[in-house]
Amino acid sequence: MTVVAPGWQRLEGLALLAVAAFAYARLGQGWGLFALLFLSPDLSFAGYLAGPRIGALAYNLAHSLIGPLSLAGAGLVADQSPAVALALIWLSHIGFDRALGYGLKSPLDFGVTHLGLIGKARRDRSA
Repeated sequence: MTVVAPGWQRLEGLALLAVAAFAYARLGQGWGLFALLFLSPDLSFAGYLAGPRIGALAYNLAHSLIGPLSLAGAGLVADQSPAVALALIWLSHIGFDRALGYGLKSPLDFGVTHLGLIGKARRDRSA
C-alpha cells in the first residue's frame, strides 16, 4: 500500500487555490466578494459547540470538494456566473486550508485529519 506524503497533498491544495483564484479572476467578479466570503466555510467550526462528532460533520461538509464542485457544475449548466463565482471562492478556501495542512476532520478529535495530525494532537504524539 502506498501512502501519499502530506507534502504532496499540500502542493495539491496550493494548486487548487491557484487554479480556483485564477478562474475567479477570469470570471470577472469583484474581489470584494472574494475577500468577504473567503473565510466563510470556517463558520462550520461552530458545529464543535455540539461536540466533536457534529463538529467534524459540519466542518467536513463545508470543506469537502463535493459541495463546491456540485455548485460549480450547476452554475455552469444553468449559465449562472454568481453560482460559479461562489463555488470558486469556496474551492479557493479549501485549497488554502489544504495547503496549510488542514484536512477533513475525524470525529475522534479536531487534530486528527486526513492529512495527518495537527495542533495539540500532533504535539501530544511527538512528546
